[in-house]
Amino acid sequence: MRCPFCHDDNDKVIDSRGADGGRVIRRRRQCLSCNKRFTTYENIETTTRMTVVKKEGTRVPYNREKMLEGLQKACYKRPVSFERLELLVNEVEEELFRKYDREMQSIDIGKALAERLKHIDQVAYVRFASVYYQFGSVNDLLDEMRDLLDVDQEQPPEQGRLFGE
Repeated sequence: MRCPFCHDDNDKVIDSRGADGGRVIRRRRQCLSCNKRFTTYENIETTTRMTVVKKEGTRVPYNREKMLEGLQKACYKRPVSFERLELLVNEVEEELFRKYDREMQSIDIGKALAERLKHIDQVAYVRFASVYYQFGSVNDLLDEMRDLLDVDQEQPPEQGRLFGE
């Protein structure tokens, strides 16, 4: 590794740690020529890009930010932190990359996100589901909300009920 200060390639690793959930290795280095310290990060290079097959059959490059953006819209003015949404996207992304090699269906992405969001915030879930599932009528939306109410699940303390009891 070349020193960013003196450009010599004589250094030693002082410390190595995992970062970004184990996906990256952070190395603290010291140049043996000028004694200055610097940090490097090692990532696994993804040579095969994932493609998402949309409902209408078109193919687009996988974009993690689209998932995060959709969840942020659904959680607008809800008590769900950005960190929690990032964790949710990480979980879904990990699952999808384990399951698929090169192509994945957009419907599978949406289902995985919706299923996890259902357990985080019911109102955000209904918002997400109303866009994602493209309900044909208000009755379809009400049926989904009734199903949600019928599910006996442990609610996080900060989450309110979809309808008052």
